[in-house]
Amino acid sequence: MTLVIMAAGMGSRFGGLKQVEPVGPNGEFILDYSIYDAIKAGFNKVVFIIKEENYELFRDTVGKRIEGKIKVEYVFQNYDNVPGDINIPGERVKPLGTGHAVLCTKQMVDEPFLIINADDFYGYDAYLSAKKFIDKNTNDKNYGLITFKLGNTLTSNGTVKRGVCTIENGFLKSINESRCVNTESGILVSPLNGDEPYYTNFDTPVSVNLFVFYPNVFNYLENDFYEFLTYSDNLLEDEFFLPTCISDHVKSNDITCEVVESNAVWKGVTFKEDLDSLKDYIKESINEDKYPLNLYE
Repeated sequence: MTLVIMAAGMGSRFGGLKQVEPVGPNGEFILDYSIYDAIKAGFNKVVFIIKEENYELFRDTVGKRIEGKIKVEYVFQNYDNVPGDINIPGERVKPLGTGHAVLCTKQMVDEPFLIINADDFYGYDAYLSAKKFIDKNTNDKNYGLITFKLGNTLTSNGTVKRGVCTIENGFLKSINESRCVNTESGILVSPLNGDEPYYTNFDTPVSVNLFVFYPNVFNYLENDFYEFLTYSDNLLEDEFFLPTCISDHVKSNDITCEVVESNAVWKGVTFKEDLDSLKDYIKESINEDKYPLNLYE
């Protein structure tokens, strides 16, 4: 089993490269805890999706710490897989989206794999749930999605982007990428597709990009990515979203996506102000013996 970590984001709202912001007592990053939990759950390879200019930084920090514990690969999210008849504006800064990020790993991954965000702290149970799904699943066109309760994934410091899920009989029916924020009137959801904003409750299931995939997913991503590039009105800003691609193929009955609902409290760093809360959570987890004081000793 492979762990694929999407780490090519610029961290613009955070104000820097948040993937390598220390959060543990000995300078550990969120990535370190994610990889520790994945190894404990039985994963034996990790693939980092990064920007090429950050390669040495990742190799000399996270890579150096974990190379003796798990096989490590690096993939650059660049324009190498953009067809020659498509022109990406030279002034574009941010990556082309999470769907494109995963597509960049096509030559590196030939086994079941779990996708995670570099700046999300999911906890051990999430990786164990993914491992159990892979162990029991016998259909490589039945993907897995570990969902969280929306209220457990919010920050008090601003708006976050979540994939709001519709679930039927334990399977995903749709994901609607949305901006979500706590207000005095409740949780306000503003769909990115232009639908009207609405209020929802704490327990609404959402995706935070915790998918289990099989290699055939690259066929869907490749086809949809070309359509995205062809029909986008704004290649300076538009993004090819992974959840949107999966949702579209669920609706077309090309695949199914089994949902594992989690009650865990998501922790992440979207804004600088989120750091203290995450550091406190890690300290508490260490005191409760969920993590050793020194992860890799």
